[in-house]
Amino acid sequence: MSETPLRILAIGAHPDDCEITCGGTATLYRQLGHVVKFVSVTNGESGHHEIFGDELIAIRRAEAKAAADTVGIESEILEFRDGQLQPTVDARNVLIRLIREFNPDLVLTHRPNDYHPDHRYTSQLVCDAAYMVTVSPVVSEVPALRDNPAIAYVADNFQKPCPFEPTVVVDIGPTIEFAVDMLHCHASQFYGWLAYNHRYDHELPRSDDGRRDFLGRLFRKRIGGLAEQFRDKLISTYGEETGNRIQWVEAFERCEYGRPWNQELIRKLFPFVPGA
Repeated sequence: MSETPLRILAIGAHPDDCEITCGGTATLYRQLGHVVKFVSVTNGESGHHEIFGDELIAIRRAEAKAAADTVGIESEILEFRDGQLQPTVDARNVLIRLIREFNPDLVLTHRPNDYHPDHRYTSQLVCDAAYMVTVSPVVSEVPALRDNPAIAYVADNFQKPCPFEPTVVVDIGPTIEFAVDMLHCHASQFYGWLAYNHRYDHELPRSDDGRRDFLGRLFRKRIGGLAEQFRDKLISTYGEETGNRIQWVEAFERCEYGRPWNQELIRKLFPFVPGA
């Protein structure tokens, strides 16, 4: 690792979004001593079918902290209302302040085409903040950054208006259990709201260990097609033998609005990817 640790800022719309999309990669960064922070732009208040308002916000804050603590990352939940996020100037200024104060090398976030309006608007806010973080008169009480951070989108399966095209594919086989541990902390979601919403509540085991095993299988099913989908990229990155063996991946697509990417930057930002 370089003398100066990388600073990685993952910005999701909801308190479990970063864990779902980049938990394995975040763990790889932490294992190398880099600094990682997960941010939820909304407070998570709408993420349940039986618990609401302040009670659910408190639960989700505690879950997010517990998930972050499992691998030693920072965690923050902003005050915007879940399900009501709008890409306003005031919201953009909050993101500008957040990015400036953390001063990341790399920002990870949603793509702008997504089923959930909170995901879309989180992406728009990050992209709208990208250049503005260098403009001193905007949010002038916080010093502007000299350089724009690199920005990458996390993977999704949406095809219109354009499908996800990975710039970097990361083998998370060595850290997938840590990712599941983080997700397991979000009990209100995976054993409450999402179980109800996705209609698998009747399949949930009773025991904590049983639920964690169930969630591990569910997570593997969720990401199981990515390795095959990006097999050519894996082979070019990890070599034919290793690239063909990899089963579990997270992938990231360069966003044009941040710092320009080149191979030297990619190697710096993803030090655990051999052929990046």
